[in-house]
Amino acid sequence: MLTLSPAPHIHNGDSVRRNMLNVVIAMLPAYLVSLYYFGFRALCVSLISIVSCLLFEFLIQKFILKGDCTLGNMSALVTGMLLAFNLPSNLPWWIVVIGALVAIGIGKMTFGGLGNNPFNPALVGRVFLLISFPAQMTTWPRPMAMNLDFNYFDAETGATTLSMLKGGFGEIPSLTQMLFGEMGGSLGEVSAIALLIGLVYLLATKTITWHIPVSILVTVFAMTGIFYLVDPETYANPLVHLLSGGLLLGAIFMATDYVTSPMTHKGQLIYGFGIGLITCVIRLWGAYPEGMSFAILIMNAATPLINNYVKPTRFGAKEKGGKR
Repeated sequence: MLTLSPAPHIHNGDSVRRNMLNVVIAMLPAYLVSLYYFGFRALCVSLISIVSCLLFEFLIQKFILKGDCTLGNMSALVTGMLLAFNLPSNLPWWIVVIGALVAIGIGKMTFGGLGNNPFNPALVGRVFLLISFPAQMTTWPRPMAMNLDFNYFDAETGATTLSMLKGGFGEIPSLTQMLFGEMGGSLGEVSAIALLIGLVYLLATKTITWHIPVSILVTVFAMTGIFYLVDPETYANPLVHLLSGGLLLGAIFMATDYVTSPMTHKGQLIYGFGIGLITCVIRLWGAYPEGMSFAILIMNAATPLINNYVKPTRFGAKEKGGKR
């Protein structure tokens, strides 16, 4: 009997669940740093986000799409963690729940679930909250080492590094503080070293390739470096741009999303360059101090065009030079 089935016909033992588990493991260093600096608040926001994402996916899959439970592939868990990583640690619980509903309900399940969503679900939820609740989403608790304060709402707040750059006020944290996480920001973006450890793990396990994160970081470093050399009084050191805000978090964990990023390495380089360029334009001249989330979503929309532009020649078809 001849069995016909779609590609792929060679399987290497990989799976969605395994890749998602690797992403979760890679996020643990950054999560531990957030617990160290933001304590009980970070724990609350992350648990609310994860539980809400799992619950909404289960309910939508069961009662609206009427399909099998998809929680086993761990994609909802990853979305919940990434959404929490993009939120301040004192965000009211009900806003976190709304963000989870938008991320799963609109960003993911509306299009049919995992594999069909054109935009990164966690970023859809994050940008929705940023536009809908700008005051709450831009109030950043100050990091405190070994934070044992169990008061959720009453926390000393301050500006992020990028807000200081945009507004021209405050003392910019040192590069050492940025590396280890002693600066204001969302849960998952404060420690560059923790995020880079996650990147090394993802590359070592071949969960992602270097093309997207490296192309983003090189683009941002080159563009901000040029302006810094031209006018160092106006523009910040490119290392500040690399280590602050959501650049590393987005480049490592969200821009590399399999579903919403290009399939070919050449396409991934174009995609990463576009994200880096848009991020710099927003950071340097836009109204928002941070542009990473918007840049990724914009390039998510461009992914089908990139895939069409750089798609490989079909097996047996002639290339432009006449070769098969």
